Amino acid sequence: MGVRDTVARLAHGAGLHRITTRPSPAHVRVVREGRELAASDRAVELRETGRPARYYLPREDVRMDLLVPSDTRSHCPFKGDATYFSAPGARDAFWVYESPTGADARPIAGLLAPAPRRVDVQVG
Repeated sequence: MGVRDTVARLAHGAGLHRITTRPSPAHVRVVREGRELAASDRAVELRETGRPARYYLPREDVRMDLLVPSDTRSHCPFKGDATYFSAPGARDAFWVYESPTGADARPIAGLLAPAPRRVDVQVG
């Protein structure tokens, strides 16, 4: 574990950083260039200190036939390692934490989150 991860975990342990999840009551739709990539009434809403709400969608609600695995990987000290999927015209359009490391993030295990800067995420 690096220094950054250690500091982040200490902040989380002191209550300075929080992650909460809940089933979202909203319909979440993901679109890129007019093509629907996902539509879900079963999203899990994740709220994290200092970040906007993110919506994690079951694979069954995502057009997995349009996505291809990406080589991109990232690490979050609170959620663990993420892998990415690209959609037509949108590299790294979704990310997923297959096995989140933090207990607070376990409800998002295996669910895909659309990347708001790469696709249009409509919540309503």
